[in-house]
Amino acid sequence: MKRVAIVVLNWNGWRDTLTCIASLKKLSYSNVELIVVDNGSSDGSQRQMEALVPGLKVLQTGSNLGFGGGCNAGIRQALEQGADYVWLINSDATVGADALTEMVQVADGQALLGAVGSVVYEVDKPDRIQLWGGGQVNLWTGVSRHQMSPGQLDFVSGASILLRREALEQVGLFDDRIFFMYWEDSDLGFRLRQAGWRLGVAEKSRVWHKLSASLGKGSRQLDAYFTRSGVRFLRRYSPVPRLSILMMVGRMVVKRLLLAEFGRARSVLSGYFSA
Repeated sequence: MKRVAIVVLNWNGWRDTLTCIASLKKLSYSNVELIVVDNGSSDGSQRQMEALVPGLKVLQTGSNLGFGGGCNAGIRQALEQGADYVWLINSDATVGADALTEMVQVADGQALLGAVGSVVYEVDKPDRIQLWGGGQVNLWTGVSRHQMSPGQLDFVSGASILLRREALEQVGLFDDRIFFMYWEDSDLGFRLRQAGWRLGVAEKSRVWHKLSASLGKGSRQLDAYFTRSGVRFLRRYSPVPRLSILMMVGRMVVKRLLLAEFGRARSVLSGYFSA
């Protein structure tokens, strides 16, 4: 049985994280180590979690390093401690008892799989699929879409992703210098595929995820981070970056203007100019 380190990144959301941990304790896969990373929370998260979970020692980053930077802190510790796989699971998610078992079985069955995802469902509508493992990116139009059924993946979602040690050692971790939040999983997926690794989905691995719980759906800050990271991603991978960036940003601004969400439109432009 391969050794799996489970990395859960918390930022000012210890209640959600405790719910996630409670579901992880019911996993059927036993050869695991839980690494909870606190990303410089200001709500007393570390104190609360260590007090309420016996034996838990939270890895503290000391400041908000973003999603990629916070996860990287946990991944580095996992690799240092000899993990064969690292499973990143969002703190605002809960997992089925066989979620990890199914992912490891898929990964063990195909040596070229660098990353394996889960089928992710909506929390408030548990039978509705949020995404099937990950998604695709159109490098010409700048459109990133969740895969909703079995199909080709360009990336595996960071909401639930099992990463093979050898793949991480070859291509590196999340690029937290470029991506503070959003698109870091897309970038990792592209780097994995460029290095010859494949991406897969464990169809029986079920995860329930709150969408945009950290910043809130429709958040102006979300718009700014998403746009900035999207622009940087397209500069790196698009065959015609100016075209794809113009289409992505223009589409986002027009949509918000039509909805009379003028503040959000300004946030999109702010993300573009800060990229």
